[in-house]
Amino acid sequence: MSVDTKIAFDQDYIKSFSEKRQEPKWMESLRLKALEKSENLPMPKPDKTKIDKWNFTSFKHDVPADAISSLDDLPKDVRELVAKDQQSGNLLVHRNSTPVFHQLSEELKEQGVIFTDIQTALQEHGDLVEKYFMKDVMKVDENRLTAVHAALLNGGTFLYVPRNVEVDVPVQALYWQEDPEAGLFNHVIIVAEDNSSVTYVENYLSYGNDEESVANIIAEVHVGQNARVTFGSVDNFSKGVTTYVNRRANVARDGKVDWALAQMNDGNTVSTNTTHLIGDGSNADSKTVTIGRGDQKQNFTNQIIHHGKNSEGMLLVHGVQKDSASAIFNGVTKIEHGAAKSNGEQTQRVLMMNEKARGDANPILLIDEDDVMAGHAASVGKVDPIQLYYLQSRGISRHEAERLIIHGFLAPVINELPIEGVRKRAVEVTEGKVN
Repeated sequence: MSVDTKIAFDQDYIKSFSEKRQEPKWMESLRLKALEKSENLPMPKPDKTKIDKWNFTSFKHDVPADAISSLDDLPKDVRELVAKDQQSGNLLVHRNSTPVFHQLSEELKEQGVIFTDIQTALQEHGDLVEKYFMKDVMKVDENRLTAVHAALLNGGTFLYVPRNVEVDVPVQALYWQEDPEAGLFNHVIIVAEDNSSVTYVENYLSYGNDEESVANIIAEVHVGQNARVTFGSVDNFSKGVTTYVNRRANVARDGKVDWALAQMNDGNTVSTNTTHLIGDGSNADSKTVTIGRGDQKQNFTNQIIHHGKNSEGMLLVHGVQKDSASAIFNGVTKIEHGAAKSNGEQTQRVLMMNEKARGDANPILLIDEDDVMAGHAASVGKVDPIQLYYLQSRGISRHEAERLIIHGFLAPVINELPIEGVRKRAVEVTEGKVN
């Protein structure tokens, strides 16, 4: 029996919420239309994963939060997520989806860089946000959850880098779910104009265990000609949070996007990471690590779609499944007709630590052009008993042996993550999950 996926918010609530946030009229209109569309749109249908009984409706939407005057006001475990180079740099902290702390260097301000929360961006840069918000990379009416996201958006980040500006220091957004029942409907927009570059790092952290909530997250990345965006994220939602996350990028000629994703949620998760290589010579490199534990169910789809000639896409995914957790890993390399001389490679590896753990890796090549290179490698297997025996024969406990094996299995991906802060946090979360 399926559960009701209709949200308990009407048009009067949406209109009032938008007005309270002092949003431009186009955003209010978009919200109302999205709410209306959501009633008739189908739910997403992730391959081999039934989500009809997952919680997408039980959450608090508008949860107030107090601002903080300094990073010292943050709880210790939240404060430790702030990269050392962000102590006086470029940082945005959200508390229950409400922005509570913001820093941006004067140098970047003078260069025209915009780095702010989505609410402020809508108020102060409404025309610019409208140009990119769910117009090209993502559409409002793709499915019920994208429409609900647009209607209930309550947080997120807007990052804009003008033409020819290179941001040398990473910018960081920290999303801290203090109230375990607070729903996060975060929208991230990153725009890197021609010949620019930027590194963006985000961390999600939630408190709680079995309290039900929803995280509905969309990220849109626009990479201009000869521009480069490095996008790093560590997702660490608690067990009670049902997560739907959809991250996408469009890359223009000779542009590049690097994805470094550590998806370490404890609750049921549907995650899609998609890159469209639009221009000739465009490039994407996507690296993902994940650990499933308990009885959680997860579905991961990582895909790179080649449109331009001489485009190059690389996918690398390593996943570990513990206890009775199960996950589907879909890797898709699609080369469209006309994308001659393109190269697409993918590798997926899944390690199951227990008899009841399940992992399914599905490498998919969809090739509509002759003059290309494409390949894939995939493996799914249980932990090697010989490895366990060898380590235990040296006086190492079984728990410690499994810990070492997991770290060793994920290390080839974690060590390749292009952002130091993401690497460090991925190791910390891995350690917490193993223990």
